[in-house]
Amino acid sequence: MLLDLPRLKPGKLRYISSTHYIDEEHRKWLDYYSVPAHGKLTLLEVSSPGVIASLWLTVAGGFSKPAVKDYLRRLIIRAYWDGELSPSIEAPLSCFFGSCYSTNTITEYHHYSSLVMGTTSGGYYTFLPMPFKRAIIEVENCSGLDVDHLYYMISYYEGVDVSSMGRLHAVWRSENPTELGKPYLILEALGQGHYVGTVLAMEGLSQANPPSGGLGFLEGNMMIYADGELAYGSTGTEDYFLSGWYFIKGPFNAPFHGLLIKDEERFRILAYRFHIPDSIPFQRELRVMIHHGEYDEVLAKYESVAYWYQAEPHKEFNRIDCKSLS
Repeated sequence: MLLDLPRLKPGKLRYISSTHYIDEEHRKWLDYYSVPAHGKLTLLEVSSPGVIASLWLTVAGGFSKPAVKDYLRRLIIRAYWDGELSPSIEAPLSCFFGSCYSTNTITEYHHYSSLVMGTTSGGYYTFLPMPFKRAIIEVENCSGLDVDHLYYMISYYEGVDVSSMGRLHAVWRSENPTELGKPYLILEALGQGHYVGTVLAMEGLSQANPPSGGLGFLEGNMMIYADGELAYGSTGTEDYFLSGWYFIKGPFNAPFHGLLIKDEERFRILAYRFHIPDSIPFQRELRVMIHHGEYDEVLAKYESVAYWYQAEPHKEFNRIDCKSLS
């Protein structure tokens, strides 16, 4: 990547932010937009080809007032590429940026920084490139609370040939509880592309019947099938996240992998892994799944975001129902 830094770039960098004039004659502006309860806000709409290089946003009040933390889970970020009616990205805002852990309707914000995305001291950011011929990015407020202050900055390159580039996709899924005897499905995609990352939140269910077995769900292996063949398999859940022995040394964050939560009292784990040096290509189809326990015998709550690039059109995934977020 550093070797590409001196390479001269085509096109121009463009910048869009939430700063906007409210009185252009007297040069008065606001740096934020408000999003009413159950309303939407379009962050970006571009009708010519380009590549988004960086996206940052923050929500005022989402980190100190418990009632307002409802925003962090119930704000949904969506991206539509190339005029498609179905979003290629759809996830709770906090989950999309890796801070994917909730207790009822309250989402915990976890400070971390990886090379491609993070949640740093109140902000959310990603540097995952997002090519497009046309682009719309929006945020929907699924909560019953008005979001008074949403700030954002997006930079993108125009005048770039994107014809040979895949489009970034991200999908959120959850199961509570997981299904006995059946692995947890993270992603099922059709088309040509490559898989680039996973965020996974897990919680053992101490009151489950049969009991959860503490952190026993970590015995489960990650299995990634490309075009019907096993392309990647792990020797345990923590091993997929490049750790060992049930994350024996506790939380950390590295450029491409990290552990944000290890709570042994409440059997909670939150981890991320980005396949930047080792993306997993597929020509026709991709299935990403992980076992909860060695043989899917451990009941748990699982929540995930999968990230991948592929040529459009994509297989439509199950859409988020605002009423189901809890």
